[in-house]
Amino acid sequence: MAKKDDDKRPIIIIKRIKKVEGGHHGGAWKVAYADFVTAMMSFFLLLWLLNVTTDEQKMLISSYFAPADPRVATSTSGAGGVMGGTSLSPEGAMTTDKSPVMAMQQDPAEGIGREDGEESDKKNSNTESLTEEQIEAARAHAEQRETQQTDRVDAKAFGDAQEQFKKEIEAQPDLRDLKQNLLIDMTPEGLRIQIVDTEGKPMFALGSAKPLPEAERLFALVEKVIHPLPNKASIRGHTDAKPYGKDAVYTNWELSADRANAARRSFLNNGFDVTRIENVQGKADRELLVENDPQSARNRRISIILLKQSVAKVQKKQAQTVVPPPPKPTQKGPDIKKHDPGVLYFP
Repeated sequence: MAKKDDDKRPIIIIKRIKKVEGGHHGGAWKVAYADFVTAMMSFFLLLWLLNVTTDEQKMLISSYFAPADPRVATSTSGAGGVMGGTSLSPEGAMTTDKSPVMAMQQDPAEGIGREDGEESDKKNSNTESLTEEQIEAARAHAEQRETQQTDRVDAKAFGDAQEQFKKEIEAQPDLRDLKQNLLIDMTPEGLRIQIVDTEGKPMFALGSAKPLPEAERLFALVEKVIHPLPNKASIRGHTDAKPYGKDAVYTNWELSADRANAARRSFLNNGFDVTRIENVQGKADRELLVENDPQSARNRRISIILLKQSVAKVQKKQAQTVVPPPPKPTQKGPDIKKHDPGVLYFP
């Protein structure tokens, strides 16, 4: 009986929820956020420095981290540091009209002695000379890096131009027969493009400076390929070693110069920028293409040198160098000798 009553009792289920507290997270996100804020602050600081520094100050900073002179990196004083003791502001320490200007003068009796002062002046002069050397080293280092950078840019552009020449010749049937008349190579000056004569296919009539139609087509092709490039061009005319008559007034010098000028006019007619022409030269037979055969037809050619930017810069500096005129000879007066008092004798 008791067992039946137990079976009829309702089953009571008690749910006990065990609360487990989460572990400590450690705040790693704060570290990442702090790094992000620091990086952003450094970035905007860099932008500000790039905006307020001059080109010379940037050059000094660059040379400090990659010094050409080891003394630049070993100096720890302000005068030999990154900025060489200079201020970002060209005026130095800025003052306002409201701030008092204080001039401090030290009594010589209270200051350093004469010997100490001379030694200090000597040290200051050495520091100034060292700073000038550092500036020169920094400037030379910056120019070297700029030259290397522009040479890399020019090398890529010249390589692309060579490929463009090949594509243009293959794409135009009237130029395929002139493939042997076009030579392209690299020289220390830059990209050299040569339009040469071949046996039975000259670019100019014999002894004439008027280009033939084949030469005009090649001039147009060269102008089309080099037109987008920024480099300056040097146009040079060459002849073979066949001489004119003994008493001839017109020689290979005039002929080579006239042919180079004819090429220049053809370039300008095709839209070439006149400011990009660095010079026009007549070389006569002084730079033979086929040295073992001075009278070869291939020696008669037009060379277009697309100058490297660094080479053009050096040539421009050399052209701007002013040679001082020779001193005027001093005019010596007549030799006047005094023999007797009050009487002058002239030779």
